[in-house]
Amino acid sequence: MPSPDAEQVVSGFRHASVLLDGAVEALVNDPEGVYLDGTFGRGGHSRAVLARLGASGRLLAMDRDPQAIEEARHLDDPRFSITQRDFARLGEFAREQGVHGKLAGVLLDVGVSSPQLDDPERGFSFMRDGPLDMRMDPSHGQSAADFLVHAKESEIAQVFKTYGEERFAKRLARAVVERRSEKPFERTVDLAEVLKAAHPAWEKGKHPATRAFQALRIYLNQELEQLDAALEAALEALAPGGHLVVISFHSLEDRRVKRFIRRHVRGDTDVPRGVPLRDDQLNRRLVGLGKGQRPGPSEIDANPRARSAVMRAARKLA
Repeated sequence: MPSPDAEQVVSGFRHASVLLDGAVEALVNDPEGVYLDGTFGRGGHSRAVLARLGASGRLLAMDRDPQAIEEARHLDDPRFSITQRDFARLGEFAREQGVHGKLAGVLLDVGVSSPQLDDPERGFSFMRDGPLDMRMDPSHGQSAADFLVHAKESEIAQVFKTYGEERFAKRLARAVVERRSEKPFERTVDLAEVLKAAHPAWEKGKHPATRAFQALRIYLNQELEQLDAALEAALEALAPGGHLVVISFHSLEDRRVKRFIRRHVRGDTDVPRGVPLRDDQLNRRLVGLGKGQRPGPSEIDANPRARSAVMRAARKLA
């Protein structure tokens, strides 16, 4: 059955939750259980989960974006509660709610949401002119503009290479440093134009600033470190038999999720073959729930941003 609110208009910006039905189907294994949506975003997945829960089911949610918390105020359901903090601290939240080690499922929809990308005031996109910010929580940390003013050329190049997998990281970093000596970067389009002019090999169908903008966003928000911490916290917060569902949007994220699940599915790999040991003795803590799931052609047609999404799911063992 299609979930409600598959596409919403949030504060004037259209938002479609990616892999909505598949994620909720993989997540909800007990209609009366307690679940945690670690990335509320604009509430698409949370609303769909609530639609599948029974009267005594509960849904906890988290997000570090204050605009997401504001959107959650429109969700009037006694089974629902939310807190503003990053998902790496989901274990802390679960303990506060008295459900640590008791969660029936944890959902993590990693990355930036469409309303964040589409709002020029957030500074995530090079397609719309706005202040060069890029912070998920604008009240904490340094903005992209602050970083580009103070960082060394080698630091900027390392960010572009590590978090954007940009082949021409050094060339782009040099262009940024040369231009900032004349005028600091304050606007998204200004930075995008400098990166565009400096990039020697444009990829078909991709703006030459794409990887650099991605890299800045991931670095400033510590997204990969947050993901690693959230995965470990989710495993501990789940009850035996609880489901972990993670949606990621680029290879840096998906590799981490895949390796995490594989490591806990395999358990201790240095035990000699043929030794008769139980799963708990091998320290196997997860069992995979199928292969990675990707959006179908119809979902990609309706929402092109879904094309890179991958969903992976696992169940916690006793």
